[in-house]
Amino acid sequence: MQDFNGKVVVITGAGSGIGAALAAGFGAEGARVVVADIDLAGASTVAGPLGKDAVAVPVDVADRASVEALADAAWAAFGQVDLLFNNAGVFQAGLMWERTQNDWDWVLGVNVYGIINGVAAFVPRMIDQDTEGHIVNTASVAAFVAGGFSSPYVVSKCAAFSLTECLALDLAAVGAKIGASVLTPSAIDTAIAHTARVRGERYGTDDREDNAFVVESLSRMTSDGIPPSEVVAPVMSGIRAGDFLIPTKPSYTNQLEVRYQALLERRIPPTAEVD
Repeated sequence: MQDFNGKVVVITGAGSGIGAALAAGFGAEGARVVVADIDLAGASTVAGPLGKDAVAVPVDVADRASVEALADAAWAAFGQVDLLFNNAGVFQAGLMWERTQNDWDWVLGVNVYGIINGVAAFVPRMIDQDTEGHIVNTASVAAFVAGGFSSPYVVSKCAAFSLTECLALDLAAVGAKIGASVLTPSAIDTAIAHTARVRGERYGTDDREDNAFVVESLSRMTSDGIPPSEVVAPVMSGIRAGDFLIPTKPSYTNQLEVRYQALLERRIPPTAEVD
């Protein structure tokens, strides 16, 4: 896919951060955008400047029925979907053995089942559409740079990476006209460290120290990161080139080399620098 003008783009987690930047970026290219988020007010704020070529839709990506309703709304609004960004994500840290069932259910529900539900709700319809399309799933450098006190998030992002790999292979196996890419952001100035604000009541809260100090550390790191708007160009270039992996910083090469060299030597990979 080379030209985004007139294409219909669905973006989850688009009420802020990377999702909001993608909505603005693709809107500037002439795309029609479905701005989806669990925070409808945030989604509406993002969609507003895009005018009639954008709609804001509430969605809980962890809920299959909610994602199906998002797909219904997208086709009702614009009659097609060409690009799907399974971008919604949340952050949960802490020692693995101290995390509750609710902690795991929340982060895996959004970061993993959010992608699974997006694929289930959109891919069959996109295949039936029989037009070129592309799906981008947001993972993280955490997919190949693990660290202590961060297992829920890291596990979810490793799964997001593998899910996208499997999706790309499945789409190719059936001859679909749809590509798939995984976005692995480095440090981006977003509110990812503070996503507990949208943690549903059914998951309770986590104010324990082993989570709190990692949240504070991540908040400092991301506040020094690049603005979300700088993610848009790599994403568009990656889609146009048909790339599977879409990184946001050149440092991804060292991160991968450090990881796989250690694995070849049968060692636990050290935590490579993330910028």
